[in-house]
Amino acid sequence: MFLLSVELNISAAHYLRDFEGACQRLHGHNWKIRVEVKGEKLDSAGMAMDFKDLKNLSEGVIMKFDHQSLNEVPPFDRLNPTAENIARYFYGEIAKQLPENITMSKISIWETEKYRLDYCE
Repeated sequence: MFLLSVELNISAAHYLRDFEGACQRLHGHNWKIRVEVKGEKLDSAGMAMDFKDLKNLSEGVIMKFDHQSLNEVPPFDRLNPTAENIARYFYGEIAKQLPENITMSKISIWETEKYRLDYCE
């Protein structure tokens, strides 16, 4: 099994609905996102997947949220933009676009350097 990962960064604001505490108010994070995929087979060049292809595919899903207020961007205009919901959304959207020999392994999201959430199925 081959595990590949890329890391992306976005800056985005959000507030949490149905939550009592500081995070119910608009605030921002410099989010770090690690996309991890896995594959068993190598292509003729000896790669499971080109890192650049994984980066480009991941950016296509994630970067539309950069410098946005997440609560205003679908699906988070309806779905509470918790780290859990953000991770599950990114995971699912990236998984839909992977080549058939590659599957999602895990998404990790850091709200800060101390607070990380991992999502996998």
